[in-house]
Amino acid sequence: MDDNMKQALLSRFSAYLDTVEDEPEPPEDPGETTDLYSVFVELAGLRSELRTESRLVKDALDQFRGVFDLLRTSQASVQQELDRARADTRDRERAALRPLLLDVVDLRDRLLAALTLAAAARPGWAARLLRRKRTGGQEWQDGLRMIVRRLDQVLLDRGIVAMRLIGQPFDPRRARVVALSADRSVAEGTIIEEVRTGFLWDDQVLRTAEVVVSRSGDATGERT
Repeated sequence: MDDNMKQALLSRFSAYLDTVEDEPEPPEDPGETTDLYSVFVELAGLRSELRTESRLVKDALDQFRGVFDLLRTSQASVQQELDRARADTRDRERAALRPLLLDVVDLRDRLLAALTLAAAARPGWAARLLRRKRTGGQEWQDGLRMIVRRLDQVLLDRGIVAMRLIGQPFDPRRARVVALSADRSVAEGTIIEEVRTGFLWDDQVLRTAEVVVSRSGDATGERT
């Protein structure tokens, strides 16, 4: 091979090398670029779906919250109506039962008054007549006491108790003054006697008491 031919081959090879350096190098792994692009596309789609789902969930929660608030308000209203209905029913029952209970209390007072009169009465011909019989006066008094105890238990079972006011300051909500008495041993306005016993029904006044109240000095309508 002569020198001219060698020079020509070297020139061609040099030109080829120049063209190869100008071309961009291919990626080491063509499949890697394609996979990353697909991943980016999928991630973008997922993000869009998540945004859409988040909006839907938020709308659903807002709707459920409104329903829950409505249910809570409705429940509170229903509970108030039930409480009001129970209170009205209880008041009607108490109003219907009150006259009967007052009659029972009045009967108890009459029985106690009869026992008090029997104990204070002097023996007379009637007592001598009763002693001649097998059934004396003590038996019927014991019977009356048994009836009174039974009435007290009936009243107690229904939340009715007698007020104990002697020695307490006068309270117009629980008692009515029927007389004044000059008594310097206690503070003025103190209840010193119960003429008629008052009763409470579940901490509410069923019947007011009739009392004698102390008053220092001379008192109009004074009792001795």
